[in-house]
Amino acid sequence: MEQHAIWAITIFLVIYGLIISEKIHRTIVAMIGGLLMVVLGIIDQETALHHIDFNTLGLLIGMMIIVSITAETGLFKYIAVLSAKKAHGDPVRIMISLAVITAVGSAFLDNVTTVLLMVPVTFSITRQLKVNPVPFLITQIFASNIGGTATLIGDPPNIMIGSAVKELTFMSFIVNLAPVAVIIMAIHIPIFIWLFSKQVQTTPELQRSIMELDEREVLTDRNLLNKCLIILGLTIIGFFMHQMLHLESATVALAGAFLLLLLTGEHKMEDAFTKVEWMTIFFFVGLFVLVSGLVETGVIAQLAAKAIELTGGNLIATSMLILWISAIASAFLDNIPFVATMIPMIQEMGNMGVSNLEPLWWSLALGACLGGNGSLIGASANLIVAGMSGKEGHPIRFISFIKYGFPLMLLSIIISSVYVFLRYLI
Repeated sequence: MEQHAIWAITIFLVIYGLIISEKIHRTIVAMIGGLLMVVLGIIDQETALHHIDFNTLGLLIGMMIIVSITAETGLFKYIAVLSAKKAHGDPVRIMISLAVITAVGSAFLDNVTTVLLMVPVTFSITRQLKVNPVPFLITQIFASNIGGTATLIGDPPNIMIGSAVKELTFMSFIVNLAPVAVIIMAIHIPIFIWLFSKQVQTTPELQRSIMELDEREVLTDRNLLNKCLIILGLTIIGFFMHQMLHLESATVALAGAFLLLLLTGEHKMEDAFTKVEWMTIFFFVGLFVLVSGLVETGVIAQLAAKAIELTGGNLIATSMLILWISAIASAFLDNIPFVATMIPMIQEMGNMGVSNLEPLWWSLALGACLGGNGSLIGASANLIVAGMSGKEGHPIRFISFIKYGFPLMLLSIIISSVYVFLRYLI
């Protein structure tokens, strides 16, 4: 193995270890790792820029702008309060309603954004009912990762896969992943009720207090709401039609974002850009450059060859290997850097004689997204919910989460294995 490859592997492993340890913020670590690849001459700057997936970044930025402006209208609080009233103040039914809203929101907004919007509303309702908010938040974590699996824009791993493989359109993700996501969510709902119903009991008087809430009061700006709904609707239609229109998904998201800024005026622009998660964006930039060092030095190609050698190139064995490794790894490692490493490896398998890569892409998406439910550090949404809960005085402990999360994650991967086998491999 040549010197540059050894340096690339060393930098990658050290940076990955630092990301896992969380001693230093992952954005700083990833950017330093990417810069080291360039500074040490493993790749040049032009090659590094070529490997940065601007479609992924543009899609994330566009959706963050749209959602940040829409959140100001009170729409998401309105939906939550209305759901609580429809459940007649019953905490168990409210817990399930909020989980379902989180799953649907995560499919069409992205799971990180959805939990940022749902957690404050959840605390407001649980305070009113005087019940423990942690079961509500744990079910929303599960729902966000399951719902995020269903579409191209639902979870960062899917965004990365869809951007790397142009044939996999917004509709492709829905057609191939939404059915199994719905099945998994439907199976999880009775399990949530069985696990948590005794922990969220309240009094009839407090239930009646929920019924007295007026959901219309939380809608702060109806004029802005109408503009947001129109643009959000047009953007989602654009995602469905982006291949037909010969547009990348990032173009659709950014067009929706800047059209909304045009309609709302310049005074909204500064605030909208402030709410873009720039740390996440630069984390992606560093990560893309970091992985490019492994690609350009041939390390990824060698890993792909080893995987094919292990499975004999058998499509069933390779799909199951990717699904289960992705799930287990994503439970304990951040799924974003893992997927960034796996994408070029699967692409390399295509150059080595694996003719049908589609089952491998869906296996990677299912494993990476659903594997995030395995532990508290498995996905960004998990960490965000845990952080917000801790600030409210209700910490979610790593061990207490894993005793629910890991068995449920294994259940969802077993279901996914059956689904992938029956749909693509027989």
